[in-house]
Amino acid sequence: MDLARSVAAEAGRPEWVGEHLAPQIEDTRLITHYFTCLDPAYPGWNYAVTVVRASRAKKVTVNEVVLLPGEGAMVAPEWVPWKERLRPGDVGVGDLLPTEEDDDRLVPGYAQVPDNDLDEEGVDRQMVWELGLGRRQVLSETGREQAAERWYNGEAGPRSPIAAAAPAHCLTCGFMTPLAGELRQMFGVCTNEYAPDDGKVVSMDHGCGAHSEVRRPEARGEPVGPVVDEMGYDHIVFDDTAELELVSSDS
Repeated sequence: MDLARSVAAEAGRPEWVGEHLAPQIEDTRLITHYFTCLDPAYPGWNYAVTVVRASRAKKVTVNEVVLLPGEGAMVAPEWVPWKERLRPGDVGVGDLLPTEEDDDRLVPGYAQVPDNDLDEEGVDRQMVWELGLGRRQVLSETGREQAAERWYNGEAGPRSPIAAAAPAHCLTCGFMTPLAGELRQMFGVCTNEYAPDDGKVVSMDHGCGAHSEVRRPEARGEPVGPVVDEMGYDHIVFDDTAELELVSSDS
């Protein structure tokens, strides 16, 4: 035990080696001594010193000395692979995000055609691109489903507060440009620079106040009734009183 304590003090500091705990017999002539670690940086940890005496040997030698966590020790959280730790927005400027070869979001493209093998005339480049020609991989059905679910349930879907207060859906908006492929059935890209979703993918049943059919309200003039002044009067002077005399003589 004295040898084990001296080795623990050598690995740390003498004042860090505390109470001797119950030893553990590992095998024949092989035992591990435990000492409470008093290092402020390792609360709850213990020094573990394993000593051994070889067969027919007279002296005990040290096998190893380590720090082991005890009850209530502060330990690092369980290691999680980077792929599971990654969150949206973690990739910044200059960062590289490798794609696994078995990524189920991608499937091989139909072909990989060099540009010089394509006839410049009569080539529908939009169709070639959508079919995946020239790209080694394209989006799989799983990838499309995951993207559609993520977009539809997010701020670009129909359940966001701005969509609930919108006067109409993006489906009828002139600033909505549909996506290519199967995703065009549900999603498009907003192209209104004044809209909050400009340049972002939105669902067809999303909406905002910048819809193309929103018009400025027309000013409507309300009919005004006649105003009758019952309190005042007008003083009228007639230059020609012939008509007044004629009326009075007839009466």
